[in-house]
Amino acid sequence: MVEDVVRTLGFLCLGSRFKRIGERLQADTQLMLDELSVPVQTSQYPYLAALDRLGPITIGELAQALGISQPGVTRALSHLIGLGLVEQRPARDDQRQRIVALSGAGRRLVARARQELWPRIEGAVADLCGNLSGPLLRQLDAMERGLGELPLHRRTQPGRRRVDAPLA
Repeated sequence: MVEDVVRTLGFLCLGSRFKRIGERLQADTQLMLDELSVPVQTSQYPYLAALDRLGPITIGELAQALGISQPGVTRALSHLIGLGLVEQRPARDDQRQRIVALSGAGRRLVARARQELWPRIEGAVADLCGNLSGPLLRQLDAMERGLGELPLHRRTQPGRRRVDAPLA
């Protein structure tokens, strides 16, 4: 078996470790989205959730609310606008700024996700993290081991056996 260098280097590779876990969580979540035939990637849901929560706002405000660069937000929004889930219009007081908001289809999608998907995702992540305690690197070990034993998308299936990720 090949050494897991990112794991072995501990705090030196903490950002890479977080990224690896994040990518795994997003991939597993994407499988849940695919089951429901949702036309959005997991990375786009924070935009929809923020617009649902905050209402119509400028692109700059959305970037600030999500902690993402404005060019990144603009790229993601252009895809969501193309899907008909988000609308944009010029701001009344400054024609250079754009106001973005959920379209009717976007509001329906968020309502469906809030009912059918978000509770499953939150429950699966809570299940994964429920027994974590102790030092951070051991918690990350337990998360990765838990995802290896039972991926996030399978943690929400009825009748499945709970897999605890004990800290070693």
